[in-house]
Amino acid sequence: MIGLLAFVVPAWIFVIGLYGMATSRHLVHLVMCLSVAQSATYVLILEVGYRLGATAPVFSDVLSTVRATDPVVQALSLTDIVVGATVSALLLAFALRIYKTCGTVDPEELRPMRG
Repeated sequence: MIGLLAFVVPAWIFVIGLYGMATSRHLVHLVMCLSVAQSATYVLILEVGYRLGATAPVFSDVLSTVRATDPVVQALSLTDIVVGATVSALLLAFALRIYKTCGTVDPEELRPMRG
């Protein structure tokens, strides 16, 4: 059974990342806050897939009666990490390109841009 804390901790991490994104005045800081908000999904997925007293899902030398964690949860977590790293790399590349083009990474100074 999943306790309330399993949902409170990821929500708290997500709110901190969301607050950082809302108050960010630097594009790199914005990307890092997005990474913090996305890390809440890793924590939530791993907490939901946790089973008390379970072993790793390697069944070569374990009896079939032994409880094991769900390997799908681990695969989803790894996929989420890879997607998050890819999105962060792409956004950092965009921030670098904006800095080279405009000379600033402050979102407020980029507002007059059109087109």
